[in-house]
Amino acid sequence: MSAKWVYFFGKDRTEGDGKNKNLLGGKGAGLAEMTSIGIPVPPGFTITTEACVQFYKDNKNYPAGLWDQVLAALATLETAMGKKFGDIENPLLVSVRSGARVSMPGMMDTVLNLGLTDESVKGLAKSSGNERFAYDSYRRFIQMFSDVVLGIGHHQFEHILKDMKNARGVKEDTELNAADMKELVEKYKALVLSEIGRQFPQDPKEQLKYAIDAVFDSWNNQRAKTCRKINKMSDDWGTAVNVQSMVFGNMGDDCGTGVAFTRDPSTGEKVFFGEYLVNAQGEDVVAGIRTPEPIAKLQTAMPEVFGQLEEVYKKLENHYKDVQDIEFTIERGTLYMLQTRTGKRTARAAVKIAYDMVQEGLIDKRTAVLRVAPEQVDQLLHPMIDTSIKYDIIAKGLPASPGAAVGKAVFSAEDAESWAAQGEKVILVRAETSPEDIGGMHAAQGILTATGGMTSHAAVVARGMGKCCVAGCGAIRINEHQRLFTASGVTIKEGDILTINGSTGEVIVGAAKLIEPELSGEFAEILTWADTFRTLGVRANADTPHDSQVAREFGAEGIGLCRTEHMFFDGNRIDAVREMILADNEEGRRKALAKVKPYQKEDFLGLFTAMEGLPVTIRLLDPPLHEFIPHNDEEIDRVAKASGVSAEHLKAKATELHEFNPMLGHRGCRLGLTYPEIYEMQVYAIFEAACELVKQGKVVKPEVMIPLVGSYKELEILKDMTNEVAQETIARYGVKLDYLVGTMIELPRAALTANEIAEHAQFFSFGTNDLTQTTLGVSRDDAGKFLPIYVEKGIFKEDPFVSIDVSGVGQLVEMGVSKGRSVRPDLKTGICGEHGGDPDSIAFCQKAGLNYVSCSPFRVPVARLAAAHAALK
Repeated sequence: MSAKWVYFFGKDRTEGDGKNKNLLGGKGAGLAEMTSIGIPVPPGFTITTEACVQFYKDNKNYPAGLWDQVLAALATLETAMGKKFGDIENPLLVSVRSGARVSMPGMMDTVLNLGLTDESVKGLAKSSGNERFAYDSYRRFIQMFSDVVLGIGHHQFEHILKDMKNARGVKEDTELNAADMKELVEKYKALVLSEIGRQFPQDPKEQLKYAIDAVFDSWNNQRAKTCRKINKMSDDWGTAVNVQSMVFGNMGDDCGTGVAFTRDPSTGEKVFFGEYLVNAQGEDVVAGIRTPEPIAKLQTAMPEVFGQLEEVYKKLENHYKDVQDIEFTIERGTLYMLQTRTGKRTARAAVKIAYDMVQEGLIDKRTAVLRVAPEQVDQLLHPMIDTSIKYDIIAKGLPASPGAAVGKAVFSAEDAESWAAQGEKVILVRAETSPEDIGGMHAAQGILTATGGMTSHAAVVARGMGKCCVAGCGAIRINEHQRLFTASGVTIKEGDILTINGSTGEVIVGAAKLIEPELSGEFAEILTWADTFRTLGVRANADTPHDSQVAREFGAEGIGLCRTEHMFFDGNRIDAVREMILADNEEGRRKALAKVKPYQKEDFLGLFTAMEGLPVTIRLLDPPLHEFIPHNDEEIDRVAKASGVSAEHLKAKATELHEFNPMLGHRGCRLGLTYPEIYEMQVYAIFEAACELVKQGKVVKPEVMIPLVGSYKELEILKDMTNEVAQETIARYGVKLDYLVGTMIELPRAALTANEIAEHAQFFSFGTNDLTQTTLGVSRDDAGKFLPIYVEKGIFKEDPFVSIDVSGVGQLVEMGVSKGRSVRPDLKTGICGEHGGDPDSIAFCQKAGLNYVSCSPFRVPVARLAAAHAALK
């Protein structure tokens, strides 16, 4: 007996429910669930995601029993509807739609009005009593089927339609009559014949099979693959196929179609939010070809239908206890629901909705915290426009996705990707976006479209990505051929800088001043809830008092990494550092270091003050000395004069310090062992600053971190020096001060011998940037040439410098923690590489038993939320 590949849903019999998302896809599970709770849904059936997976395993052949089950479900559907598929009297028509387990709006293919042929269109005209509607549906079907299944670009059909509208002197499709639609059908069929050399298929079952094939195939189209890559979705899930009886929104003025959200997906406000079009099919709203009306207007246009719709959306939100994204069709005054799914929303909306639903008693705090995705939180930390300054606003569209973006105008997705790859910040300007544009949308700072509404492709995808978006900006006139647009008499050419405000819909000439956001209100409240659930500490990587203050305001519980070398480059101190490097003996180096020490001490006073009462981990000098020496002639001459040495001497020193592989060269603890006076000066600066503040009654918690240790002996020598200086300074100031001495684990050997190193370390901080480089044998600075190809080919699931390589680098971290704690059970462990702000890496850190993660100040809220998710999941 073959597996069950097909699940029916209808008023009298529904085989699945909302819990079957992985099997039926999000759309199929939603249709089954809506049907079972009494919502008006046109009946149909779902082909499972497993069938799609098997289809690919069997070299694009249907698995055994699938087609027979499709035909059986089709017969059941005919009985339920009282119509026959392809009938010449009263034909049953169906839609064929994709539906992955997670929403991928517009990424895969859809075919509407399937089952129409030269014969059945006459039956549709007869049964509906509306010949214009029947032939309008047929011409739409030919265009969509040809685009999706036969590979004939939809723009070729649009040209024919545009020519006819021009010939008839009309602007809207709806102004063409039945004879016009019949003529369009013939012209469309002639185009198909000329393009593929055969007639448009006239067997409805053949059409159905082709359409199912096309939806399965669309799982692996380029835009779907790009979408999965961006959203970290598995390529192995497959898509379900939903075959559903058609209801028609294009039969006249008592018909329509719409898309709505049970709350505003941009702001989270508790209002019914959406758009609809009269006398249209669903694709017209989603594709952004016609600009729709706000849903509120439906209350006046069709009050009875609006009342039903209100009742349905409230029932759905209460049932799912989350915001729903719904699609509906009105056929001759009767409402039908075509879809419900969890609504995509901006971070701002996610926070407000989660907070409000707790206040309304719909969900608990645990659920609320899990509803706000850590990846989204970055959006809330995006800059906004400084409204205290006047700007030259040339146009205003719909505020489709909040935040502000500044960049150079580009007019194609390909240009957005290539310019961004060269380090340019760009704004993607399009008449409307299509699913093919997803790569460019991801690369751009923001998106501006001339047409489409708040539920158009551009708006929905931008909100999901956290990109600023202004949609439906009818005031801009785009000339894609010349790569420019005009608005209010101003021309913006490719490469010109503009600013868009996704919170107001404004388009501004030039670069507006952006201001950093603040952590406040509902978001701050949700983060405090998150803090009650998480067990991982969250610290910040910060090198200045300003960064430390920002981190503290964002909820950091200390500094996990202060890179002291960053302090060496400020102001006049770089000259003293260079003087130290140029010295020929220890005496000369100590003399120069005496000039550097006051600066270092001042830095540490600022850091300890900003982080009073919290731990501050200070890494002693890490990079090789040649990084502080200039390398071009002009700079060498300037520094030579300032240092009182000859340019030749400086060049000779640069040559002497040159290394072929500095990442693995004379740096970190190797410097401290060769030139102990450098580390000694830094330790004096740390403890003198700490002791002065303790004398003032402040609580200071210094943690000295020795970098790049590969042998316990290195740490033992430098730890003894650190303790000697620390004890002498504490005694000199006559204060009591607790401190820790530990190391950075960033070499495989350090992880392998962590039990030996832990004998001399009070804490480990895993420097996963270097640990990744040294484990993989890959230079982070040079890997950009090939890493994207490795990710594309699936050699790496993700860039290992963005998300931790769990099976390789992760094993070394786990080994380091385990071996270290085997000799020092109270060993404190953390992570301070870039991975410290990555939600997936944070989940790994939770599992590995680390005490804390440390990340950049602006990632602290992300890390706090991700740590709560890691604990709750």
